Amino acid sequence: MRLTTWIPVSAWSRQRSKSYFTESTVKPFKLTFLFARRYIKVLSITVLSMLLLVGVQLFIPWAIRQLITIVTDPNTTPKSYQLITALTFAVLGVYLIRAVLQFLRSYMAHVAGWGVVADLRKYVYDHVQRLSLRFYEDKQTGQLMSRIINDTDLFEALIAHAVPDVLVNFLTLFAISAVLFSINWLLALLSLVPIPLVIIALRIYARRVRPAFTERQRVLGNLNAMLNDNLTGIREIKAFTREEEEVSRVGNGIEHFKRTNLSALKLMAIFQPFIDLTSSLGLLVVIYFGGRLALQGTLPIADLVAFFLYLEMFYQPVRGLSGAWEQVQNALAGSDRVADLLSEEPELEKRADAIAIQGKAEGRLRLQNVDFAYSTGDPVLEDINLDIEPRQMIALVGPTGVGKSTLASLIPRFYDVVDGSITLDGHDVRDLTLESLRRQISIVLQDVFLFHGTVRENILFGRPDASDEEILNAATIANAHTFIEKLPNGYDTLIGERGVKLSGGQKQRLSIARAVLKDAPILILDEATSSVDTETELLIQQALERLMVGKTTLVIAHRLSTIRKADKIVVLEGRRIVEMGNHVELMESKGLYYRLHTIQQHLEPISMN
Repeated sequence: MRLTTWIPVSAWSRQRSKSYFTESTVKPFKLTFLFARRYIKVLSITVLSMLLLVGVQLFIPWAIRQLITIVTDPNTTPKSYQLITALTFAVLGVYLIRAVLQFLRSYMAHVAGWGVVADLRKYVYDHVQRLSLRFYEDKQTGQLMSRIINDTDLFEALIAHAVPDVLVNFLTLFAISAVLFSINWLLALLSLVPIPLVIIALRIYARRVRPAFTERQRVLGNLNAMLNDNLTGIREIKAFTREEEEVSRVGNGIEHFKRTNLSALKLMAIFQPFIDLTSSLGLLVVIYFGGRLALQGTLPIADLVAFFLYLEMFYQPVRGLSGAWEQVQNALAGSDRVADLLSEEPELEKRADAIAIQGKAEGRLRLQNVDFAYSTGDPVLEDINLDIEPRQMIALVGPTGVGKSTLASLIPRFYDVVDGSITLDGHDVRDLTLESLRRQISIVLQDVFLFHGTVRENILFGRPDASDEEILNAATIANAHTFIEKLPNGYDTLIGERGVKLSGGQKQRLSIARAVLKDAPILILDEATSSVDTETELLIQQALERLMVGKTTLVIAHRLSTIRKADKIVVLEGRRIVEMGNHVELMESKGLYYRLHTIQQHLEPISMN
């Protein structure tokens, strides 16, 4: 995974497809064909190759018809042998041309198909990135991955095979029909008798198979989600000796997918033989009536043989249409799930007249009458009023679950306030572009997330264009340089998924180095020193003190001893601010802060033993 580069969806695709997302129902098929316009030249080569293939294949029955005419002519001459030789070389040339056309048709179709799928995946991922954190509260990562990868994968067959096949098969039907009618109009008319049965079968198949495919994709998504959870939580599975139970649970999921998949495939297995059977009825009609016409002398033997050959070619597109119809239904099943994802609208309003912050913000924050609730509807914060001056250190304290982390998440607009306002340097944060707002904020969390990559790449996540000297300086400030040098490959050491090869303190210091490198004027520290030993806490605290210099800092405190120097301590309880002041003032008032501080002082000796 490349940590420092992300390829966004082009402005072209976003602008051209915007109109489809103003409707109440998303139309991923329209979006797919919109992306296909970028590959119109490649698709044109594909369709042209297929049309030429039809023309080339029409030549073979004609050549056989000519051969039969020559060999059944009682008047054999040297010219007859020359004609046979010429026919042989002509057929050889046709076969060579057919090989080239088959390559062009196959490869170009895949270039267009996978190109559209890649563009669609980037579009869907871009859309998911723009959704607020509220969307992710009850979503499984594996399910989202399945929709972005597995469901969009089905569109390749639609673009590369189904649509070109339908177009060419229809043209082939008309072309061969014209040839058949030119040979014998009555026999051609009789050979079309099975076609209504094929049309009825297509309609019945479409009604039954699409729900089966949709269910298959849903079950596949659940299986992906289960596997993702288990692989991510492998430590917990081993720690609680749950291997056998999880093997059984995943095995049941795999069996469920197998049954669902076979149910859909059963419908396909029934449909295809039925189409073959109905198309064979046309051959029976020609055998019966064509044989009688030949015996009566009204149909030459050469024409009868050619009719059989052309009839077989006539029903190939009919069978091809059934296969294309199957691919269309499969893609429709995937499109239903993609549509559900794309119909999710970003909750964070993006205003057309939003202001972009130029350079660095001063860092003055004001929260005025702020109320907030999650999607459950229960209020989390009520009537929050707080003024934060530039370069001040503000600490948020209070019992677990009072909304400290939630309050901090409102500043970078991970969520929007339900009521009230938050301003940065006098501008409501909702009037600022998200990109420029979040550039002003660095965040160091308790639960550090590191990407699978090198130490260098993870530090560079804070600012991808930083030099090696700046990386070294950031690591030194974060008290991380010493342990990084001891790693097998130093800054180029792979740290594993989520930094599994590092200790908690080492991961925390890397996240601080990342924040140092970003050098944003506003800093949010969410219990950054909790769950580490005393020595590591000292190293992290030293790093944080260097990081906070000259920055507006919001600290969510777990250990109250770390915030005594805060300019202002804000105490929350019951969704509201109940106390505010510096350490000395709050200790003198002997309110909630005093009680929490006293309890921690009594517990600290116990926790050290």
